[in-house]
Amino acid sequence: MKLLKILTPRRLQLALLAAPLALAALYYGVFAADRYVSESVLTVRQSNHAGGGVPGAALLLAGITPPSREDVLYLKHYIHSTELLRRLDERLQLRQHYEQPRLDPIYRLWGGASQEDFGQYYRDRVEVLLDDVSGLLTVRVQGFDAPFAQELNRAILEESEAFVNKLSQRMAQEQLQFAQAELGNAAEKLQAAKSKMMVFQATHKVLDASAQAQASGALTSELQAQLSKHEAELKNLLTYLNEDAYQVQALRNQVKSMRSQLDVELSRATAPKDGRRLNALAAEFQDLRLQAGFAEDVYKLALTAVESGRIEATRKLKSLAVIEPPTRPETAEYPRRLYNLITLMVLSALLYGIVRLILATIAEHQD
Repeated sequence: MKLLKILTPRRLQLALLAAPLALAALYYGVFAADRYVSESVLTVRQSNHAGGGVPGAALLLAGITPPSREDVLYLKHYIHSTELLRRLDERLQLRQHYEQPRLDPIYRLWGGASQEDFGQYYRDRVEVLLDDVSGLLTVRVQGFDAPFAQELNRAILEESEAFVNKLSQRMAQEQLQFAQAELGNAAEKLQAAKSKMMVFQATHKVLDASAQAQASGALTSELQAQLSKHEAELKNLLTYLNEDAYQVQALRNQVKSMRSQLDVELSRATAPKDGRRLNALAAEFQDLRLQAGFAEDVYKLALTAVESGRIEATRKLKSLAVIEPPTRPETAEYPRRLYNLITLMVLSALLYGIVRLILATIAEHQD
């Protein structure tokens, strides 16, 4: 009962309606500082992107290739990073600017704020909005005056451009270094394969064992053909001449000589020579030549990769595409005084109604 006497309707109106609205009106009218918003739209352009459909009308109008979502996310996190905040503070003295409106106790940066508090304050004043469909980033920067908001937005874009270029060049340099290392390995393997062939040739005193084996095989085939021909002629002569006839003896000696030469050629190809057969030497030499050819092909591929990597490292693979440059606001977007006052009035009225209803219920149960 005592509580109902204290919380009269007039006192409730003063406490829940008049006082909040008066304090809010005092704050927005006297203490609240104007905050201007500069907006820009950007994305990451890839020069080596293959063709395909370009999502979004803005990209079509800009004439750029679709950005990689991964690159755009990297850029979004970089804009809110502590490293970028440090660079911007050195360049534009952010702390000094955000500490200027000393009468505004809510939206100013308090002097002596820690690096973590300063970082959170910065992220609250710099919005980065990602459009998942088009891959565009919208950067909204708040400042206590219009020129500073535009300058801060422009500085963020310049630092983002440097970040994208540095990231792109670093990736290209890493690929080039990998290709150069592979080229060195390929050159060593090629030189080792050639050295093995030279040692083989010097050891066995053959320039090309495969060619020598082919030549020996061709000579053997020719001797076999001639031997067969002469043996047939000898048989033919014996049909009408005696064994001691001059023609028979001459042809028999020729057949004997050819058979002896054929045995020599066959033994040269199959019999051990310095512990190795010619056919075995030819097989080993062919193996060494294949290894050298494969090493040479690998070396050519590695050399091509190095040249391609060097070209990629010298050109800009990715760049920042600014769809809309930082705007220079003419009117303050924040604080929204009338909107906030109307919202506060509605909430206060609702709270007043709820409290009156609770008090009325209590009074009815006491009666």
